[in-house]
Amino acid sequence: MQELALGGIGRDTRRSLDALAAEVASGEPGQMVSDPRRPMPGTKLVREWNGVEHSVTVLPKGFELQGRRFKSLSGAARAITGANWNGWKFFGFTPRPRISK
Repeated sequence: MQELALGGIGRDTRRSLDALAAEVASGEPGQMVSDPRRPMPGTKLVREWNGVEHSVTVLPKGFELQGRRFKSLSGAARAITGANWNGWKFFGFTPRPRISK
């Protein structure tokens, strides 16, 4: 009823949804699925916390801290601090503006 009353989704929204569905179906994250903040695998993220320097390595799927693997950067930040942190904020990442095509 809502679609009949207000119209369907726009052309740009339809294209975005189709692109997202194609990425999910392929199993390979692309521009739509991947997090634009995520550095290349092998990158070392360094942060000092309570006078101790901590180094986290970016992996293709996850992060590594002192030989322990984490699914998220927040998990590594929690292991360092003992508290819930947004991992991106803890390591000083700021969101990059998305470039629309």
